[in-house]
Amino acid sequence: MQQAITVYTKDGCVQCKMTKHFLAEHDVQFEEKNINTEPQYLHYLKDQGFQSLPIVMAPDQKPIVGFRPDQLKQVVQL
Repeated sequence: MQQAITVYTKDGCVQCKMTKHFLAEHDVQFEEKNINTEPQYLHYLKDQGFQSLPIVMAPDQKPIVGFRPDQLKQVVQL
């Protein structure tokens, strides 16, 4: 069973769109949390020290900030 992957995004973010596309292309299921429609996540992310999006959080891995295909490949292998 695949563990939950969360992708934090915002509207109009090209890197967010590319990250979601990459994960979808590799059949990786994820939950999207958009800070425009769910602003409470913006405060959570700022409290964690993040300053840019997208942020991919996968269990047992460091968060991936930005569109990083090299790091996303590790998520694909989960």
